[in-house]
Formats: sequence, C-alpha cells, structure tokens
Amino acid sequence: MTKKIFTLLIIFNLISCAELQQVVNSLPQAEAVLSNTDIASGLKQALDLGIDKQVSKLTQKDGFFKNELVKIVLPEELQKVDNTLRKIGLGSLADDGLKVLNRAAEEAVKEATPIFINAIKGMSFDDAKKILLGDDSAATNYLTLKTQTDLYNKFKPVITNSFSKVGADKIWTNLITKYNSIPLTNNVNPDLTDYVTKQALKGVYTMIAVEEKEIRNKVSSRNTNLLKKVFALQD
Repeated sequence: MTKKIFTLLIIFNLISCAELQQVVNSLPQAEAVLSNTDIASGLKQALDLGIDKQVSKLTQKDGFFKNELVKIVLPEELQKVDNTLRKIGLGSLADDGLKVLNRAAEEAVKEATPIFINAIKGMSFDDAKKILLGDDSAATNYLTLKTQTDLYNKFKPVITNSFSKVGADKIWTNLITKYNSIPLTNNVNPDLTDYVTKQALKGVYTMIAVEEKEIRNKVSSRNTNLLKKVFALQD
C-alpha cells in the first residue's frame, strides 16, 4: 500500500491530467472509475461533511464552553484574574466571565457556513490533488488559507455585538473591578474582542481537522460511495 502512495505522488506531480486519467484507468476496477471531477467532488464532500457535522455543533449552546477541544479560557496574562477570584470565593463570577466569552464565539460561528461554502465551490482539481495526497490536515489547511481573513472580519463584529447583548461588557467590568480592588494586585484593563475572535477561528478549524482525520483514517467515516472511492486512493 505504501508503494501505491509513492506511485501516485510521482504520477500527480510529473504528468498531465490527461495522462493521469490513463494511469488511473489502469488501476484495479474499484479505483479506475474515478475522473478528475470525481476526485474534486469527493474532496468537496469531505469538507462539506466536516462543516455540517462538526462546525455546526459549535453554534449550539455550550458548543464551545463544554467542548474541551475548543473551550475558550482567559489569555495567559489574565489567568491570574481567574485564579485570584476563585481563591477568594468568587468562582461563580469567574465562571460567568468565561461563559460569556464562549457564548459570543458560539454566536459568531453561525456566520461561517456561507464563507466555507464559497471556498469549497472554488476548489480546483489541483487543490483537490494536493489535499488528497497531503497530510492529515491538508484539507483543513486549505480552508484556513481560503477563509481565515473573511471569517475574522465576519466574526469580530458579531462578537462585539454579542458581548453587549449578553451583558459581557458589564460582567467583565464587574469582574475586573473586583480584581483591581484586591490589595497588592496590578490593575488590568483587557480588550478581549480580538482574542475571542481568534479563539473562535481556532475552534472552527480544530473541529474541521477532527473530521478530516476521521475520514482519512477510518473507512467507516466515509459515508458515501464517492468518499470511499476517492479516499481509497490515499489508503
């Protein structure tokens, strides 16, 4: 099987698409029926599946907060705020502060799907070829490159609005005021909008990567005939 992978790598990189099809046609029948369009369509299906199955989970209540892979915690420089409040019996206030950060991310991710769909529609056969023969995160890396800027620009105003809507601004004002009133602490005044936006993006790509790895490594996760045929080429 390793020999097959090396052979395909050489094929994809050294010959034209027309010649590639001639070689694919010479493979065993299960793999021979794949056209360039089939390969691109199979990769698009895989990305669609990752978005539908994993990213949509993040838009639900506690989609971030109760998912340890993507839960948003305070940035390192503010961990002292959280730790200090818990030590003096204000753990519930600290929890409220974390929840509103995660709620904002859950709201923002609802804006992601149209941007991902456009990126997937724009995938070329060359993109699909590189993804198919790439590592376990090749598809995720492709989506990151194609969508990161647009998603950031979509997420940030939603998170800003969400902070206001759910009272995050008041909660954090209260939290920081309590912390700054503690003797012998250095006052802090963080702007968390950019931080939460970036963490929301990180969470989205983390969950897409989870699904990509599943499809690449578990035959049972390939739930269509096309996915089975396309990813058989990289097994």
